[in-house]
Amino acid sequence: MRASGILVFDTALGPCGLAWSERGIVAAQLPEDDPAETRARLRARTGGAPEADPPPYVQDARDDVIALMQGAPVDFERTPLDLKRTPAFNRSVYAIARTIPPGATLTYGDIAQRLGDLTLSRAVGYALGKNPIPIIIPCHRVLAAGAKTGGFSAPGGVRTKLRMLAIEGALANDAPTLFDNDGIFGNLSGGTIRLRRS
Repeated sequence: MRASGILVFDTALGPCGLAWSERGIVAAQLPEDDPAETRARLRARTGGAPEADPPPYVQDARDDVIALMQGAPVDFERTPLDLKRTPAFNRSVYAIARTIPPGATLTYGDIAQRLGDLTLSRAVGYALGKNPIPIIIPCHRVLAAGAKTGGFSAPGGVRTKLRMLAIEGALANDAPTLFDNDGIFGNLSGGTIRLRRS
């Protein structure tokens, strides 16, 4: 993946990062434990792109990511992306995922149905697992059938996914969150969550 530059910045969940080309954002990095880890992972993903002063649309995306991580209902649908090297099927999955607003979720099957073939559910999950621009392409808002968490390939795995959903208000008010100290999220893979009903 070719990138013109990278930017690492603090959020309520920890340091995140963005990488861009002349066409749009090419990569986003969810929080690691410290900025150096985030920077190293983003550089590895972009072939060693340098830190640089971001263009205005990247500054706007950074500000929006920060706001989203604080619970603001941010919409990234107009953020320019560079998905030129991404397979067409994956782009079609990402286009649908980008329409999911904060506080809402879809399932892999929902996206497959919107693509016209429910049997594509597994392929949808695979495409989301390869998402190069998490947060802006909100793969954390896509669940397995029956409100099961499904996987999440970002640092922190499903814990990060649930924390982001909690911040966005997608979890029911009585659902446990990562801010609870009862250890209920100790083993989350494939677990069921309670979603807020609208």
